[in-house]
Amino acid sequence: MNSLTITRPDDWHLHLRDGALMASVLPHTAREFARAIVMPNLKPPVTTVALAAEYRQRILTALPEGSDFQPLMTLYLTSGLTPDEVVRARDSGFVQGVKLYPAGATTNSEAGVAGLDGVMPTLERMAEIGLPFLVHGEVTDPAVDVFDREAAFIECVMVPLLQRLPTLKVVFEHITTRQAAQFVLEAGDNVGATVTPQHLLMNRNALFQGGIRPHHYCLPVLKREEHRRALMTAVASGSRKFFLGTDSAPHAQHTKETACGCAGIYSAHAALAFYAEAFEAAGAPDKLEAFASFNGPDFYGLPRNTGTVTLVRESWAVPTSYPFGEHDVVPLRAGESLSWRLAGQ
Repeated sequence: MNSLTITRPDDWHLHLRDGALMASVLPHTAREFARAIVMPNLKPPVTTVALAAEYRQRILTALPEGSDFQPLMTLYLTSGLTPDEVVRARDSGFVQGVKLYPAGATTNSEAGVAGLDGVMPTLERMAEIGLPFLVHGEVTDPAVDVFDREAAFIECVMVPLLQRLPTLKVVFEHITTRQAAQFVLEAGDNVGATVTPQHLLMNRNALFQGGIRPHHYCLPVLKREEHRRALMTAVASGSRKFFLGTDSAPHAQHTKETACGCAGIYSAHAALAFYAEAFEAAGAPDKLEAFASFNGPDFYGLPRNTGTVTLVRESWAVPTSYPFGEHDVVPLRAGESLSWRLAGQ
């Protein structure tokens, strides 16, 4: 197989940053995807419909000329997010969900909530109106091993939440474990999950090959090979519960290669090539289209895209870095060769 044509896909989990940083990386996403769910963890975070509208306009203004890419916005769940505001979000037509960042779990999560009891009226309203709850699924208890935080979250948070609100529409974001894949498969149709390219292609050994690899550090962190295989089996099964979400998260090179060790992998430069590689390795290239182009819009209740994109088998070298405002961002597979590329790229 030397080419693969699929319906134009969407990215259901994306970090764009803001300002000049955003303008640097946005063309990569706009070239490959028709739409993307844009994460709200800016500083300060996007906590209201008005702030989401302003951020959306900044994205549209920064798009390359002629692009028809559409950003789909989200609100950051804080203790101040009211039931009335989520109704306004649903009615806006451009806010597609509310994002949970457990306080301290990942980049710019300081404004997140420590627990869900205090925001239950807001979640109840979301369940009533069908507004999706986008979940970063990790506990932050320091007594829990970092590699076990997703599995613990399922037991401590997800199961009780869905028992209390069985109709709440939940996207379990960037799942990384066998337990998460199994949980999603066994849950109702109101529960889906995004899966990143890095968690399909790499296990935790990638963090230490040839020394510590800061550009392979993301949260949730890469897991054991058994978990990577379980994720690949889940997405290659054809289940409509799993859909593409890169979690592409650009950080300046100097902030990754430091004691800070910012969490995030930049994959937007070649997202579809990475997924094509993963599905081909699993012997399931025919399952890529549904994962990339159908399952996400179906879950969110949005129309599927028209038009197509074509991936061609053609070796190309990934640059060692891309401009990122006045800085550089080191992409996934920097300086290495990929075997697939987007036609016309």
